[in-house]
Amino acid sequence: MIYFDNPATSWPKPPQVKEAMNRFMEEVGANPGRSGHLLSIEAARIVYETREALSVLFHVKDSSRIVFTLNATESINLALKGLLKFKDHVITSSMEHNSVMRPLRDLEKKGIELSIIPCSNEAMLDPQEVERKIRSNTRMVVLNHASNVTGTLLPVKEVGFITRRHDLLFLVDAAQTAGAYPIDVERDGIDLLAFTGHKSLYGPQGTGGLVIGECINEKEMIPLKQGGTGSRSEFEEQPDFLPDRFESGTPNGVGIAGLLAGVQFVLEKGVEQIRQKEITLIQKLIEGLKEIPQVKLYGPQNQGDRIATLSFNLTSLSPSNVALRLEKEFGILCRPGLHCAPAAHHTIGTFPGGTIRFGLGAFNTDMDIETAIQAVSQISKK
Repeated sequence: MIYFDNPATSWPKPPQVKEAMNRFMEEVGANPGRSGHLLSIEAARIVYETREALSVLFHVKDSSRIVFTLNATESINLALKGLLKFKDHVITSSMEHNSVMRPLRDLEKKGIELSIIPCSNEAMLDPQEVERKIRSNTRMVVLNHASNVTGTLLPVKEVGFITRRHDLLFLVDAAQTAGAYPIDVERDGIDLLAFTGHKSLYGPQGTGGLVIGECINEKEMIPLKQGGTGSRSEFEEQPDFLPDRFESGTPNGVGIAGLLAGVQFVLEKGVEQIRQKEITLIQKLIEGLKEIPQVKLYGPQNQGDRIATLSFNLTSLSPSNVALRLEKEFGILCRPGLHCAPAAHHTIGTFPGGTIRFGLGAFNTDMDIETAIQAVSQISKK
């Protein structure tokens, strides 16, 4: 079996992720921050170490400004609904995932003004278009770091310079890049970084977080939920300090233990080294598929403009038909369709049919790529 569905969730996980989760269940198991006994303290230590490891990965000075969530979607909702107010203007791109577009469309109905910048048919964004869309009431710019459809990297650093110059908030959806592409929130001008744990951080599902920049007053940011935090239990009002203000309820302790092991795996391997391996493989895949006459590729073909995610179609065959045959005849698991990003498919001209998506990860090999090229070639000939 060849697994090419890493943009949805990475698989396999490093062995140490399972080991860390087993250890938590067998030897720890307690609720962090709720008790003073040794197992609760050990659980709290694991949560703290995970924040610290993520702060190293993303170059965050104060790890308490990393709030744990269930996934990038919850993080994005927390950022948007916690900060935006009636009549605020938001700028985003036409390559966004529904994790961005759906909450923005909901907020638009409630009085938020929205501008969507069209990207090119290669899914590229001109940062100057962002600057041209700024109004007197513009509050925030929201962009994905890389498209989950085409793998295109958006110009986050350049847009970060623009948002800093105009004193705007910049929210980046790093679901596809956290762990697969270097991120420095200070250098890149990112105020809010939404990430998930189960993709290129190699943690389990149900883990993620939001980095809240120091320019943001957390007391003015509305939580998505309120409740028990283990702190200030004598008060019936929500704590106003980080991370407790946004972490009500029992955390996913076993998941966070697995996330810590995944982040440590990424830090030990090195993000640059992981990226170099993945980008070498995707370039080999692009070059091989380009030789098949019936194949149409989408997104940039320059490796510096992308991550290791590639969309393509075969002439006269539906994406779902091709994906089914890839699995049944060759054991290749991939994802066809719209990938929860209809705006992106409108942009590249593949709506409503979508594309076939191959998404590579740290555990794919040269042999996987060679097999995939041969498989697509054989299907095209049939």
